[in-house]
Amino acid sequence: MTQSHNYPQQPYNHAGEQPSTVRPVVQPTNPYASTRGSIMSKQLPSFDEALINKYNRSGPRYTSYPTALEFSEIPDGLEHKILKSREAHAPLSLYFHIPFCRHLCYYCACNKIITKKNSDSGDYLEYLFSEIKHKRSLLSNPKGEDNPLVKQLHLGGGTPTFLSDEEMVQLWEFLGTQFDFLPEDEGDYSIEIDPRELGDNTLKTLRSLGFNRVSLGVQDLDETVQIAVNRVHSAELIENVLTEARALGFHSINLDLIYGLPHQTPETFKKTVARIIEMSPDRLSVFNYAHLPERFKAQRQIKDEDLPSPSDKLKMLGDTIDTLTQAGYQYIGIDHFAKPDDELAIAQREGHLHRNFQGYTIMGDCDLLGFGVSAISQIANSNTRYILQNDTDLQVYQDRINAARSNPSVMPAVRYIKTSIKDRLREYVIMNLLCHDYIDFKDVNQKFGIDAITYFIDEIRQLGAMQDDKLIDMDAAGIRVLPKGRLLGRNVAMVFDEYLDKKHKNRFSKVI
Repeated sequence: MTQSHNYPQQPYNHAGEQPSTVRPVVQPTNPYASTRGSIMSKQLPSFDEALINKYNRSGPRYTSYPTALEFSEIPDGLEHKILKSREAHAPLSLYFHIPFCRHLCYYCACNKIITKKNSDSGDYLEYLFSEIKHKRSLLSNPKGEDNPLVKQLHLGGGTPTFLSDEEMVQLWEFLGTQFDFLPEDEGDYSIEIDPRELGDNTLKTLRSLGFNRVSLGVQDLDETVQIAVNRVHSAELIENVLTEARALGFHSINLDLIYGLPHQTPETFKKTVARIIEMSPDRLSVFNYAHLPERFKAQRQIKDEDLPSPSDKLKMLGDTIDTLTQAGYQYIGIDHFAKPDDELAIAQREGHLHRNFQGYTIMGDCDLLGFGVSAISQIANSNTRYILQNDTDLQVYQDRINAARSNPSVMPAVRYIKTSIKDRLREYVIMNLLCHDYIDFKDVNQKFGIDAITYFIDEIRQLGAMQDDKLIDMDAAGIRVLPKGRLLGRNVAMVFDEYLDKKHKNRFSKVI
């Protein structure tokens, strides 16, 4: 696109002016639904190694915008004020971080604590209960209701199933005294599972409580690779867990894989993917291993010489995309695949997919309330969104919870981001590009009271090279990510990131 196009001249804001959300949305249809179309016409990603090598730079995963690198120290009393003034009618998504693991996986970059002391989880649960009760006391109830409504819940870690079955029941029953939950056939209630750490009745317990989605960390089925990363399990174990989960009626089952691990080859990883397809999970996450031993101590157990070459990693990715799409999986974006009848895939085709700190989600209308060490919350108030993070150190987190018992103004969050309306505008563009491969200028104009072409004229010029390479197509209606650009959607999104080149050019892993 160039400035020579004859776009309609309208008295909209210029790039330096402040957008707003005052104007009502008058567009009757969702412009992002039509970009996905039917199951049969979904846009498959195209793997072009030359283009991937050309554009493979470091960049954010955009689970938020601004990203977590923009956190600053939170002023005293602000979290208290944010929760008190939260819009009561907005439903909630709850996240609980359970940091404990019994085994150290060498590739892991999560916030975790390695322990075999079972009592650690019971002690931690008491702190969670205190935090839940404290935050709940600050929330207003929706009109006519006794408690705030929860539509989504997720337990992550660490290893959430480090909690015993009895502790899981205790947590769930306590939550039932603080919040109202959608029925399990309407809500989204999920948990991450290490298949090696499941008790005989754990899945039955989870399902009886109302959990309807599980995610299993598999990473690879090759034993040599498993030994190299200290995560050994059999394919039969994974298959048995899937079989039991299906029999119990879990709505969706996700498996995590990682490419780029030590001793992996295109051939061995292709065998793993083929075996996983036989198991037929509803969703798959296929992550790129980012080797950053200078930042993550556990990764120092992995030898550089054991890692696959960049060209082998690219082949693994290309083969995996081909194999999964041929098997009927829909490529969602940023490492994620889903069967066409999965809620995630349906939400994408219907133009209702979203991203937050839990990744892709179907519940974009929720405020995210995080509990536990390092947990992140996202609370929207009017034109502003606040992103809050609890301390990442367990002792500091516990100290703050203890302090709150005598001084309720003390809250667990230690870092925050306050987004501006300009941030919200750029977030809207970035998230729609990553969720729906499209941004509709008319939609943006109506939502934010701007002329998107004028406002983003510098970004549009920067996208010219990507248009020449057929990663995207631009016209007066909007910007569409083409098949060759789907794997590089983060590169397209990065053009709209005001913070990236100014402050954080080399702080992220590569997009592929």
